[in-house]
Amino acid sequence: MAQPDDMFGDDDYPAYTMGRAAEITGASQDFLRRLDEAKLITPFRSAGGHRRYSRYQLRLAARAREMVDLGTPLEATCRIIILEDQLEEALRQNEKYQRQQEAGA
Repeated sequence: MAQPDDMFGDDDYPAYTMGRAAEITGASQDFLRRLDEAKLITPFRSAGGHRRYSRYQLRLAARAREMVDLGTPLEATCRIIILEDQLEEALRQNEKYQRQQEAGA
């Protein structure tokens, strides 16, 4: 388990309640539930079953809210964000691989 000081810098630590997440992202709690149903973000659950969100999840939710506000359907928004996230990860992995190849050459 991470130490409390480590959690403050952890983008994946579920630090935010649903109410606070809605406030930070400017989205309604219902919108956050819909993102969960659409499988864009799956909030963590507290021992009492309450949804808890990480900073990373809040960034995705804020991006989704912006796109939906501009008229993109929710399903398309979720798919676009998932693909963007996958591309970003693939680019990171590729860059890491290239650095390893250069170091080994």
